[in-house]
Amino acid sequence: MEKVAEGKTKIIYSMPDLEKVTLKFKDDITAFDGKKHDLIKDKGVINAAITTKLFRYLEKEGVSTHLVDLPQPGVMVARNLKMIPLEVVCRNIAAGHILERLPGFKKGDSFPKPIVEFFLKNDSLHDPILNDDHIQVLALANKREIAEMKRLALKTNEFLKPYLLKKEMILADFKLEFGRDSKGKIIVGDELDCDSMRLWDIKTGEILDKDVYRQGAPLEKVTETYLKCYRKIVGGEPK
Repeated sequence: MEKVAEGKTKIIYSMPDLEKVTLKFKDDITAFDGKKHDLIKDKGVINAAITTKLFRYLEKEGVSTHLVDLPQPGVMVARNLKMIPLEVVCRNIAAGHILERLPGFKKGDSFPKPIVEFFLKNDSLHDPILNDDHIQVLALANKREIAEMKRLALKTNEFLKPYLLKKEMILADFKLEFGRDSKGKIIVGDELDCDSMRLWDIKTGEILDKDVYRQGAPLEKVTETYLKCYRKIVGGEPK
């Protein structure tokens, strides 16, 4: 296999079948546009397994993802997508940067309806928020595709919230990325795991996601947080 691209947390390799790629999940953990960077033991295995579990669930509920298989720990076979350089964030509860932008809400407040926001994937610009017009002017997606990404984000939220609630986890918000397949269909790509969701323990309020790293917890604590999330969603211990 030939390396096609490498990001902060994954390496993409080509496959003989050009409709597919292999994703190698890395143990790297980053924050603040990559300015903070460390390694967490088995993080790649943990995130690949959580993503696979959640993507398989979403597929059953009618949300198309790029997942094909998880042939070995930390390695995913996925459909080859032309990724759209946008982060699509769906928010149920006030947390993170939105507290600096939206008056009248404090951390932990539930929104009366889910909020969907679009951000440009660009570390040097600190991932600026975009509206529909910005996206179209930048030729990142057309009006129909924007509506489809929003629809899929809300549909994902509709199924993911109760699914995680049964596992005693509150879904505060999450990030999706999308791509186009060879026929131009918009499909959920990338990952859905501790790096891309805000999850809180329903009983204790304990943070079960990357926020513990952002907030400066010791790496041992960060590792244990990712393991707790794995146990709740996948079950057992990483293999």
